Amino acid sequence: MSRSPLALAALLATAGVAHFARPRIFDGIVPRGLPGSARAWTYASGAAELVLAAGLAAPRTRRAAALATTAFLVGVFPANVKMAKDWSHRPAPLRAAAYGRLPLQVPLVLWARDVARKS
Repeated sequence: MSRSPLALAALLATAGVAHFARPRIFDGIVPRGLPGSARAWTYASGAAELVLAAGLAAPRTRRAAALATTAFLVGVFPANVKMAKDWSHRPAPLRAAAYGRLPLQVPLVLWARDVARKS
């Protein structure tokens, strides 16, 4: 995986846009215990990803954005766990994708932390 801050920014920007383009997909993985509507959380997390992407792209804000990205990626992990649990009875390829997201969060967190350290 590239350790480029711009590649991480592109990944976050893509995810952020997806939250607005296809919010229904993300609504389903919002943990039920959160206050408010799932759609509000979907849009808020999408907006956060876009702000973080912009911060990572700009050298002056990169370190702060990378630290915030690290926290954000840890913070959204419960949604990935919920998705894996909810998709446990889906066909094998979908179940594998849902469970595969869980360990992928670790290198993303480490990537963001690495960008912060190098900025």
